[in-house]
Order: sequence, then structure tokens, then C-alpha cells
Amino acid sequence: MFIDFEGMNPTDAYHTLTQTVIPRPVAWVLSENPQGDYNLAPFSFFTPITSNPPLLMFSVGRKPTDNAFKDTRVNIEERRDFVVHIAHRELAGAMTETSRTLPHGESELANLGLELTELEGSRLPRLKDCHVALACELYDIKEIGAAPQSLVFGRIKGVYVSDDAVHHDDKNRLKIDGAKIDPLGRLGGSEYVTFGDVLKIPRPS
Repeated sequence: MFIDFEGMNPTDAYHTLTQTVIPRPVAWVLSENPQGDYNLAPFSFFTPITSNPPLLMFSVGRKPTDNAFKDTRVNIEERRDFVVHIAHRELAGAMTETSRTLPHGESELANLGLELTELEGSRLPRLKDCHVALACELYDIKEIGAAPQSLVFGRIKGVYVSDDAVHHDDKNRLKIDGAKIDPLGRLGGSEYVTFGDVLKIPRPS
């Protein structure tokens, strides 16, 4: 079956893309609200893009209620620092709940009881129960498309990884155990995928 995007309405294009570009990593983004507490929201149009400088990008739509910018974009644009978490299966319910649209400045953390702890290299904290947290600062924001979407580019200042997921190989290179991270991947609709089999296939020399 060939699905032609020419002339397809944006809603159908979105649902087709989210069910075919799979699995997608999810950026669970913590940013600072104006009053000093924290916003937390998931975004699955997300990827690292360069290593020099180390940059990541995630795409933020607008609020469905009034088409205003989402709090994540506003907070990052105004205060620049943010933290990207990689959630695991035990946090799937909490992560999904943080996609709920709340009034501007209302914290998702207050409703869920998620615990924060200090993140080295960042003035912002991290979620204590996440195995990975990337300390970022705003690099750039670009708007693209008819909606438009906000592409938020973050410079990665450092990354926290749970100690039990980190070791060194026989050449003393850093090795992070993906199974210990147990990351969630986004599928279409309400579906996620959890960590499965690992295929080890050497790259061509």
C-alpha cells in the first residue's frame, strides 16, 4: 500500500507519520515556570543532531485550546536552561499524564508527586527516578511549517546516567547499557514500545 501525502490534511499526515516513523525516543522536558517551579512535558519529535557542538532538537506544537505557544517553548525562550529526560517503563503513566494541557505556569510535578534531585552542571534539577537526564541550554528556536511548529535546539552541557548502567569496555571506552536504561519508544496513538532484543551487527570498516 502506498500512502500519498500530496493533498493529505495535516491531521491525517500526523497520524500516518507517528505510526510509521517508529519507534521514536521521547524527550521528557523539564523547564522553569515564571514563578520558579517546573513544567514537565513529553515530545516524541526528538533527536540528537550534532556532536560538535553537542546539540539535540525537539519539536513543539501549539496549545490546542487557544493556539498559544506551549509553556515549554515559552519557558526555554525566556530562561534558556532545560533538562531532557529519557523515561523507562515504570514512568510511562506519569510521562503520559504530563502531556495534559494545563493553565500557563501550573506545574505537572505538583499533581504527580515526582521527586526532583540536583543535576550536576545545571542550575535546574532532574527527575530522581529517570536513568538519563541531559542538561541543556537554548541554542536556537526555529519556526517551520504552516502551524507553525517550534523547533527547539538545545546545546547539551552534560548528561547524567545511572551508575548501574555505565561501565568501560576492554579499551576503556565508556559503555552505557541500554537494557539498564530501559527506554520507552513512542508508537502511534496511545502505544509505546519497551526495550526488547539487542542485535549486535558490526559496522563496515
